[in-house]
Amino acid sequence: MAFVTPRLFIGQSLISVPFASALLARERFGANNLGVQLYTVRNVIGKAALGDLRRIQEIGYKEIEATSGNLQTILPALKQTNLRPVSIHIEEGVFMGEAAKLDETFATAKGLGFKFAVVPYIAPEHRGGPEMFKALADKLNKFGEKAKANGLRLCYHNHAFEYQSFDGKSGLEMLMSGTDKNLVGLELDIFWASVAGQNPVDLLKRYSGRVPLLHLKDKSRNFTQVQYNEKVPKDTFKEVGNGSIDISAVLKAAEAAGTEQYFVEQDQTSGDPLESLAASYKNLSAYFS
Repeated sequence: MAFVTPRLFIGQSLISVPFASALLARERFGANNLGVQLYTVRNVIGKAALGDLRRIQEIGYKEIEATSGNLQTILPALKQTNLRPVSIHIEEGVFMGEAAKLDETFATAKGLGFKFAVVPYIAPEHRGGPEMFKALADKLNKFGEKAKANGLRLCYHNHAFEYQSFDGKSGLEMLMSGTDKNLVGLELDIFWASVAGQNPVDLLKRYSGRVPLLHLKDKSRNFTQVQYNEKVPKDTFKEVGNGSIDISAVLKAAEAAGTEQYFVEQDQTSGDPLESLAASYKNLSAYFS
């Protein structure tokens, strides 16, 4: 049974809204805000971008989250579909490089219709302890200011390493407490949270109002260890609904937390990634109707 959510209406007299509030009257949870993170099809989309994007649309997905690395390659094909560009993962090097290049990247993304810009990944050689997370939080605030100035909303996408604890406080807690909620949101990846021994439902409750984006991914029932890195077997990744994560509970918690956009992503697939996306959509269609 689909969850029923009232539409959000923005009063004319409202001056400002919290980071996670919808800026347009729309369903927070419905068929129109289920999309695909195109990293899932990274190994095939360069060969037949238009065909792959049309297949994603035919499956039933309405939106996409792109990656900046291959955006120009797929852009002509994307414009020939009805898929909406909503969020974009920008390479770490752009964020850590020259400020002018980041402004240019943000402006380009806004011009193409994107609403969110995401810091997707911190390379292992750039990771560390509390001081690193404090410095990263400061950088995220600055990135968030730039994103806002360019009409975008900034989010940070987690992996597993952020959940390692330092004197009782995890890296993610440091990032969330050290960033301005009006400038920096969280794109919660439920798979990597689970790998790190976290319950995504608890995280959604804890950071309610700060998780506008959600990565829907599932984890093999055979993978039970807890770890703080991305070194997992390829078959750990499963289609949404075919693994060990309680997807129904996650979706209910996300709806209550004000999540706006949902992106299916499967880092590794045993066969055709488009078939995996179709299987995930089938499993999710009971909710996103």
